[in-house]
Amino acid sequence: MQTQETLKRRMNSTRDMKSVVKTMKSLAAVSIRQYERAVESLTEFTHTIELGLQIVLRERSVAQTRASAEGKKTAAVVFGSDHGMVGQFNDDVALFAVQTMNDIKTRPDERILLSVGDRVSVRLEDLGQPVRGVLRVPSAVTGIGWVVQEILFTLDEWRSNEDVSRVFLFHQTPSGGSSSKPRSVPLLPVGGRRFEELSRRKWESRSLPWYSMRGEVLFGSLVRQFVYVLLYRALAESLASENAQRLAAMQAAEKNIDERLDELTMEYHRVRQSAITSELLDIMAGFEALS
Repeated sequence: MQTQETLKRRMNSTRDMKSVVKTMKSLAAVSIRQYERAVESLTEFTHTIELGLQIVLRERSVAQTRASAEGKKTAAVVFGSDHGMVGQFNDDVALFAVQTMNDIKTRPDERILLSVGDRVSVRLEDLGQPVRGVLRVPSAVTGIGWVVQEILFTLDEWRSNEDVSRVFLFHQTPSGGSSSKPRSVPLLPVGGRRFEELSRRKWESRSLPWYSMRGEVLFGSLVRQFVYVLLYRALAESLASENAQRLAAMQAAEKNIDERLDELTMEYHRVRQSAITSELLDIMAGFEALS
């Protein structure tokens, strides 16, 4: 049977653990909101880019905008986490990425993967999918832009030197509450159905805007911004989903800690009461012996 001192130490350790869990829960709740605001801030910017593309596409056929896809290899960027306590976050997105690439009939030796997050890199390796590069997950909204720039630099290098023609993004996206679901986004080549929809979309006002720069230059600039926004949104949504799952995990952990603390408290009171009863019985026995 455990002594009162042992139980006291375990109760204190459990309370310390609860304090850590509450801190992590608060940090996750704050982080979710900042990444959600980052996604919301992209809405107007994305709309502006689409308006620009809509105007350019009125004077260019969609066939002219399609980039060549002569390369044989497919690249994928998989967004995960660097830290644990996120439930099945990394497992789900890694499995989804591998299954999706199998569905689009890409051979394993024709895939090049870049993972954003150490944990998801390990999951991909466990599934038999080698990872070429690993980037760190930003710890704040201010770091998203830097990671996106690193991704773009890596993809440009692969397209130049690795015969890459297609690029897909795989990430978790919030689906309400603390839940999320994996999602795939075709990043490159740009065009296709996206631009066909934009070219057919009705203009919002009666007057059409006018631009003076060459159409090719304007189109190229808009496409670069469009690709940047897709990457930024994917990473921001992944970070929001990660913190949402961490919040759910911390809430479950806090509940388990409270239950364990109640058990330890009851055990402590039982042991203490037993010790008091034993002392009283010793006093009574001694009194009777003296009498």
